Amino acid sequence: MITLKGVSKYYASVAALQDLELSVPDGSIYGVIGKSGAGKSTLLRIMSLLEKPDRGMVFYGEERVDTLSGRELLSRRRKMGMIFQNFNLLGSRNVSGNIAYPLEIAGLAKKDILRRVDELLELVQIQDKRKARLRELSGGQKQRVAIARALAANPEVLFCDEATSALDPQTTRSILSLIRELHEKLGITVVLITHQMEVIRAICQEVAVLDEGLIVERGSLSDIFERPKTAAAKELIYAG
Repeated sequence: MITLKGVSKYYASVAALQDLELSVPDGSIYGVIGKSGAGKSTLLRIMSLLEKPDRGMVFYGEERVDTLSGRELLSRRRKMGMIFQNFNLLGSRNVSGNIAYPLEIAGLAKKDILRRVDELLELVQIQDKRKARLRELSGGQKQRVAIARALAANPEVLFCDEATSALDPQTTRSILSLIRELHEKLGITVVLITHQMEVIRAICQEVAVLDEGLIVERGSLSDIFERPKTAAAKELIYAG
């Protein structure tokens, strides 16, 4: 689904990513884990085409995408959904309005928007909250709204940027369970960026360990947990 070849990114003279190689299989739940400052946010921005690498190439399938611009870039970005730690919802809109927003931007007819919002509310199991204001929602409910909005345009890949870091353990389990259900139901590729090893353990099929801008270890979930090879992986596992 997503392949990075020799990707490097610099801010001033500091290397955020260094000759990074990564391949995310189509239809997988792929985890990228690293401590603060490891380069996770930069990697996510490059994978989601919010930034271009200073060196290297990014592919979606067979198509090179880091060179896209203008309408081609916007078209590719519409095939991605993203959820964040702080939800990034619009306080001026209710639940339905937040979910409808990307559909309005895409120019869909009102009746089609209403139908799609209803589908998404059911998908994330908050049908009774359609007219609720954000201040009336719990953190878990807000994240369900954010997930519904991210799925509005039927994306091919869902990026999760520390999506459960602001949630309590019980709500975290609920959101991860929902993401797993959506993955199975929709066949969507999920890329999960986190510093929480328990999140990786709960949901991911394959894992890459990021340390100081380098992928230092990668493999199946069982390989990484049962036979960690690097100091970075061992520290994250034993801390988690």
